[in-house]
Amino acid sequence: MFVPFFEKLRDAGVPVSLREYLTFLEAMKAGLATYDVEGFYYLARSAMVKDERNIDKFDRAFAAAFEGLENITLDQVLEAVDLPADWLEKRAEKHLTPEERAEIEALGGFDKLMETLRERLKEQQGRHQGGNKWIGTGGTSPFGAYGYNPEGVRIGQDKSRHQRAVKVWDKREFRNLDDSIELGTRNIKVALKRLRRWARDGAADELDLVGTIRSTAEHGYLDVQTRPERRNAVKVLLFLDVGGSMDAHIRVVEELFSAARAEFKHMEYFYFHNCLYEGVWRDNRRRWNAQTPTQDVLRTYGSDYKCIFVGDASMSPYEIAYPGGANEHWNAESGQTWLTRAREQWPSNLWLNPVPQRQWDYTHSIAMIREIFEDNMVPMTLEGLERGMRSLTR
Repeated sequence: MFVPFFEKLRDAGVPVSLREYLTFLEAMKAGLATYDVEGFYYLARSAMVKDERNIDKFDRAFAAAFEGLENITLDQVLEAVDLPADWLEKRAEKHLTPEERAEIEALGGFDKLMETLRERLKEQQGRHQGGNKWIGTGGTSPFGAYGYNPEGVRIGQDKSRHQRAVKVWDKREFRNLDDSIELGTRNIKVALKRLRRWARDGAADELDLVGTIRSTAEHGYLDVQTRPERRNAVKVLLFLDVGGSMDAHIRVVEELFSAARAEFKHMEYFYFHNCLYEGVWRDNRRRWNAQTPTQDVLRTYGSDYKCIFVGDASMSPYEIAYPGGANEHWNAESGQTWLTRAREQWPSNLWLNPVPQRQWDYTHSIAMIREIFEDNMVPMTLEGLERGMRSLTR
């Protein structure tokens, strides 16, 4: 019955193999996702998606394969599926308080609840609003949506409101994740994980399983060994373009900044405007009275730092090529001079551009920055960021 689903995945470009599909069928046969839409989704995704970049393709294929399921009426479901009492009881133990379970038992238990639901489905004609008996909306009946009942069955409601329904018949929707969309914080964290160099530091408080086994075998008794926790030792220096045309990209740059701070223990950052000049700053509100000389930054941070510039590279060509070309102050040396110094100090460098790559050829200054960075400019997409992280690990 899942062959059309398998075909949808292949048509969507998900590289799922026959072996992975058979593993999914075995898991379904074992009952790992019975009566659980969310569990079924994650089971299918775990079995047939091996790369995070394919999650969006999987979600679209999943939606296409099971389109229309949300329109199936509850009486059709009840005729087709025999909901076991032990399953409902397990759901109740998970979601209901002891007092609420006692209320259900006082009303006749789960068997009585589902039996009453079937009877009312047969008796009811049309939609019902309010009330305390029929299946409808806005009432206190145990069956329906947008009402309240501590032991109800929710029908036709897009999400939980009181978190107290025994059984939820809801349409599930899952966020996209693709290698061609602009990034969000979660996606950025996925991509930044490509830039890692592990090192062990700190107190020896992590269990060394291999060392424990070896030491126990050597000494003949349990000899627990610990070791320092492994952390990402990569050092990152971030230069962020702010103001002007970058205002349109504030959200995605903020998400990048948030993800980078969470991912890298050793990270320093500075702001600049349009191009790098003799001064940078840490607080954009104090950009003129609290500047840090760029020369100090060059002297302070060693060549082992990974240097990442983030900006749209969209400016007058004079701002890059000529002294005095900056639009906010008189720069004694050209922006190109300072960018070249930065690249010489930090050989592992990259320019991240939030402007879609298909638009780069229309802006002269972008071409100039690409030339300075020897074409090591990548778009701010999941694929582009991953490509950039790989270039920094060489």
